Amino acid sequence: MMDFLEEPIPGVGTYDDFNTIDWVREKSRDRDRHREITNKSKESTWALIHSVSDAFSGWLLMLLIGLLSGMVKSKQTDNQKEVADGMRKYILVHYFDSFSLIFSDNCGLSFPPLKSGSLAGLIDISAHWMTDLKEGICTGGIWFNHEHCCWNSQHVTFEDRDKCPEWNSWSQLIISTNEGAFAYIVNYFMYVLWALLFAFLAVSLVKVFAPYACGSGIPEIKTILSGFIIRGYLGKWTLIIKTITLVLAVSSGLSLGKEGPLVHVACCCGNILCHCFNKYRKNEAKRREVLSAAAAAGVSVAFGAPIGGVLFSLEEVSYYFPLKTLWRSFFAALVAAFTLRSINPFGNSRLVLFYVEFHTPWHLFELVPFILLGIFGGLWGALFIRTNIAWCRKRKTTQLGKYPVIEVLVVTAITAILAFPNEYTRMSTSELISELFNDCGLLDSSKLCDYENRFNTSKAGELPDRPAGVGVYSAMWQLALTLILKIVITIFTFGMKIPSGLFIPSMAVGAIAGRLLGVGMEQLAYYHHDWAIFNSWCSQGADCITPGLYAMVGAAACLGGVTRMTVSLVVIMFELTGGLEYIVPLMAAAMTSKWVADALGREGIYDAHIRLNGYPFLEAKEEFAHKTLAMDVMKPRRNDPLLTVLTQDSMTVEDVETVISETTYSGFPVVVSRESQRLVGFVLRRDLIISIENARKKQDGVVSTSVIYFTEHSPPMPPYTPPTLKLRNILDLSPFTVTDLTPMEIVVDIFRKLGLRQCLVTHNGRLLGIITKKDVLKHIAQMANQDPDSILFN
Repeated sequence: MMDFLEEPIPGVGTYDDFNTIDWVREKSRDRDRHREITNKSKESTWALIHSVSDAFSGWLLMLLIGLLSGMVKSKQTDNQKEVADGMRKYILVHYFDSFSLIFSDNCGLSFPPLKSGSLAGLIDISAHWMTDLKEGICTGGIWFNHEHCCWNSQHVTFEDRDKCPEWNSWSQLIISTNEGAFAYIVNYFMYVLWALLFAFLAVSLVKVFAPYACGSGIPEIKTILSGFIIRGYLGKWTLIIKTITLVLAVSSGLSLGKEGPLVHVACCCGNILCHCFNKYRKNEAKRREVLSAAAAAGVSVAFGAPIGGVLFSLEEVSYYFPLKTLWRSFFAALVAAFTLRSINPFGNSRLVLFYVEFHTPWHLFELVPFILLGIFGGLWGALFIRTNIAWCRKRKTTQLGKYPVIEVLVVTAITAILAFPNEYTRMSTSELISELFNDCGLLDSSKLCDYENRFNTSKAGELPDRPAGVGVYSAMWQLALTLILKIVITIFTFGMKIPSGLFIPSMAVGAIAGRLLGVGMEQLAYYHHDWAIFNSWCSQGADCITPGLYAMVGAAACLGGVTRMTVSLVVIMFELTGGLEYIVPLMAAAMTSKWVADALGREGIYDAHIRLNGYPFLEAKEEFAHKTLAMDVMKPRRNDPLLTVLTQDSMTVEDVETVISETTYSGFPVVVSRESQRLVGFVLRRDLIISIENARKKQDGVVSTSVIYFTEHSPPMPPYTPPTLKLRNILDLSPFTVTDLTPMEIVVDIFRKLGLRQCLVTHNGRLLGIITKKDVLKHIAQMANQDPDSILFN
């Protein structure tokens, strides 16, 4: 008898699609691998070098992930203008060249070499150019967006710096004029037409080439990090299509952002890079440590917030986050932020996306409106989650889900038609947030800064509160309409079959509400500075209220209400804006929004989508408080067929193959005999199938009547009997077991903290049944009066 597992068989120890990994087994395998490398390192110099390289490989992988993530997000600035000119001309030609990802052929991927600058500016440069393409074109160079087109113009004044003869609207190109009703109709029509074209290309590419490229990706990333297998979700085609369609979706003007999907993009980069290192390619648990760090790097480059990225990965997406992963996440986020900063992405020599420089400190009384903004954020978050989930459920359960292209085009058409007349809905959401965060100075030409100047001063940092002018009142009405449109249209946009992030739209809702409240408070303090609430700290002619600060606090409140983030949200916000001294208002708003939202519903938007899609995600933040026992949950129940088991030395190959063909279970307990039901171990279905097929190919004489042994030693066989097959090496000899009287709250904690995929139930040493992760999730749903059949996957 031969033991065919003395050498590893390809495929043994791997997992099928839509299955959960065994964290305990994966960690045990990694410890065995590390122990073997450490022992061999004492034998030769080459083995010592291999041991050092193995230890260093994790840090090298973090370096590559940080560099690649920073390059994906980077954007050219004024000192890189010449590079960007060439990039815009050849961006489509060089696109696929950019995905070499610093790989060599041994990574198992065939990408051409990396072209300098191609990937670096792809997302942002393309999105800026295509967004402006909806309104016009630059005759001085078709690859220039509006801002860059007017850079070299000799006919631009400071007041009209966005107007230059080189930039032509579509009405100027088509009918040679930009005045009159017909010109407005032409521009309106072209705006809607380009938006529909971009949206159509985005949804078509996703539908045809990479269905996993839709959405933000964070719910699926959370599920994958918890140990679930979704083949192809982090593959190269998903990365390529998501990068292209993310640009198209943002350019279409839909109410979505690209910051959330960048977490998915960064995780795709991390997963692909893992193929270069055996240590991570062959171990699913180690790979998930890398993906946690990649998620941190994704947030780091999305917002220019490296510390916030690490905390986001820890608080929001990671399931298993040991101290070593914390260090490596910090390093990956550091490298990504350094890469981003070295390219000067925002043209202001800073890393932050929305740099603010407020000149007035906040006052204690202002905590009241800040808390009001927190209440608004919590209410908005709870409202958005309920309505969005209801709409997504309708999409999944009706004919609407069969027509994703039509749905995207209809929502895009409605958005574009309603957005064009209002300048605040027409501009990109990031530009809108930046303008709302802005602290008005003397030279600002925005309508939001159209105040009546009734003072004499030359210092912009000492501007007092001023009465609002006509432009401010007009802007308030437009912002109120923008708020209504953003609130409504985002509900229908998030979840469509295109890449769509929720961070920026949520922040926009809060920033608009905050700016409206801030301007109201500012005017109240100006006209009623003698009121008791103002007279102790706000005198006439002083700069008391900063509306931009209210916008920043409102943005944090609404984002917190939707995602239920707290610590990471506050850190991301002050890194995002550079407003370090405003941590207390941000903390007050974030906590208030979470409390209010939690009072109306415990789930954040990502957890709600996980439950909607039926993913087997065991939430670690919720307590199980019901008094049930393991025997109430295990399979089989009373009056059910007996548990399907294998015996250790009495079943033939045909018997085992019959069991495999007649059941769909992912694994089988192995017992001494059917009579005793004494547990020996547990074997996975996939390992059984691969091992039997391999034995039939490589061992002469293995037939259907050959006996399979899971014992260490096989008994002597009579002559002329077929060769036996020993499969002890694929047997898990230490499966986790509990007794039938174990409380379910302990069982749930065991599943959460050990990452189990199944647990065997015994009574006085005899096998009674099995509890899988899906059984635990169904039981939790049933105890919460939810549909237990909503858990779709094993």
